[in-house]
Amino acid sequence: MDTPATVEQSAATTPVDTRLRTAHRVFRGALIFNAALTAFWLFAILTHRTGGFFQHYEIGRDVVGRVGGGILFFYVIWGFIWYGIKTLLLKYFVGFTKEERRQAFSSRMRAPFEVGSFTSRYSERRIRIVDMIGRRGRFITLGAAGFFYLYERVAVEQSPGFASLFLQDNLFDAVITSWVFLAFYYADGFLAAAFYGPQSRVMDGVLARANCLLITTLWTVFKFVMVPLGGRLAEVFPPNQFAAVFALIWGAYMVTDAMSEIGGALFGKQKLRVRGIGDVNRKSIGGTVAGFAGALVFCVWVVVSQGMPPAWIGIAAVIAIASTLTELFSPRGTDDFFMATGNALICLAFGLLHH
Repeated sequence: MDTPATVEQSAATTPVDTRLRTAHRVFRGALIFNAALTAFWLFAILTHRTGGFFQHYEIGRDVVGRVGGGILFFYVIWGFIWYGIKTLLLKYFVGFTKEERRQAFSSRMRAPFEVGSFTSRYSERRIRIVDMIGRRGRFITLGAAGFFYLYERVAVEQSPGFASLFLQDNLFDAVITSWVFLAFYYADGFLAAAFYGPQSRVMDGVLARANCLLITTLWTVFKFVMVPLGGRLAEVFPPNQFAAVFALIWGAYMVTDAMSEIGGALFGKQKLRVRGIGDVNRKSIGGTVAGFAGALVFCVWVVVSQGMPPAWIGIAAVIAIASTLTELFSPRGTDDFFMATGNALICLAFGLLHH
């Protein structure tokens, strides 16, 4: 485990004013993007044209109810559950005081927040473990359930739109969700803690919410990227291979990302310095190995379970390696986007070669 001095030196190289400027830039960038996205949605409503990016763009009572229900369940109710779990872990597993827990769930941009002041008093590894549990619990439990549900759907239906089934198809969803995240970006209190708290790492310091907002914004960008990619994938692969391609794109990314953080938090020594959005940007060899092992096992399982030809073992290995390297070298906050996009491009290249 790194010494507290190491963390303090790392944080000291990034002055508070620089971190705040970065946090403000991320907010402004996300704000500009969502304003453009909202304008695009209004254009679609008025002209009934979306450029082929979204099938559904109008709103009605059912759409409003679905979007509102999704936000209430996933971001509020589910967020409060993991907010409570993370609070208890910070109190009893790490030892944070009530005031320190309040600071951990605040925006961290209205008052000084130094990671080194926490790691000098508490175990850095324990803090990382709690960060990991809050973040992975917040996302992977529902994400894994959703993935396997859609995986079975793709296998049965073999729909040409298989590659974008994991994405919300309504432009209204993306617009509203993004505005909610922007609205709570600088806010404190229970609702802001539910939206940002579980996935805002203590170790990311002042830039914790910037990291989360960047991931959310890039996820919306990927919805647009995946539409043309998904169309091409449906052209080069036969329907009986759709389920395997879907799993290699989405499952490999989710497994690599999750196992890298879980392995790194539990067993890794955070020695590998990386770039990205966070006060302390370090990863570990242990996390990288765990991510690769998890991705390789998962990808090989997909190929074997779907009865794919031997050549697919090769693509399974390539995706596992590429996902691991992308997760390691992408700036923190962008790796989800680049892993998912990279996996889709690798599958497309493989399909074109064997078309």
